[in-house]
Amino acid sequence: MNFALILFVLLLITGALYAVDVLKCRKLRARNAPEPLWVEWGASFFPVILIVFVLRSFLFEPFKIPSGSMIPTLLVGDFILVNKFTYGIRLPVINKKIISINDPQRGDVMVFRYPEDPSLDYIKRVVGLPGDTIAYQNKRLTINGQAVDANKQADFEHKERLYFSDQFSEKLGEVEHRFLNDKDAPAFIPDPAHFPHRENCTYNAAGVVCKVPAGHYFMMGDNRDNSRDSRAWGFVPEENIVGRAFFIWLNLSDLSRIGSFR
Repeated sequence: MNFALILFVLLLITGALYAVDVLKCRKLRARNAPEPLWVEWGASFFPVILIVFVLRSFLFEPFKIPSGSMIPTLLVGDFILVNKFTYGIRLPVINKKIISINDPQRGDVMVFRYPEDPSLDYIKRVVGLPGDTIAYQNKRLTINGQAVDANKQADFEHKERLYFSDQFSEKLGEVEHRFLNDKDAPAFIPDPAHFPHRENCTYNAAGVVCKVPAGHYFMMGDNRDNSRDSRAWGFVPEENIVGRAFFIWLNLSDLSRIGSFR
């Protein structure tokens, strides 16, 4: 469901009703006459829909985390806020950038339109910038020939499944974060797709090496062995960017997560 399109259509309909009422019909009604139903249930909603449309399209948009691909940073059931203007101002619905502000930085947690189905929003971490060479071999991350240090942390407990994963911390750009690896999971990338610029990637038994093309980003989930991401379906083009995730505002199963984002 394209909620942005639905909201835009509602804005046009209620806006038209509001304009007709203000410019014509309101002047013809008696001073104490009740508002007709089309005003009460149509035009009167225009200011509210306008506020929601502006906030959601240009400032902040809420999302709910549906999967465990970003554990331990984001858990299933987290409700997050996404900053829509961090990477520039975009036109609603068509998502075309009209004003540039900042570019995505390595380490950002970014929401984007899934390249294989742009009607779906995905969330992953920015690992590779345009021009980078990203190697994920034997579960070790290397960026432009420089291995990223992985520091062992206490094992992460998956409470809903009653098992533990090896947990590490690393620093990407200015962002230090945690990620998971499962020692029993294979290193190779199963069933990679045939995506645009696939010739930039080399797959082998140890994993994958990719050269990120201009105007694209290489994304990975923090739950490294339980995330299907750029290693499997390729690069995220700049025009698919939605915004940067920055805040957990609700988790009905664990209220202590409100405000956290590590």
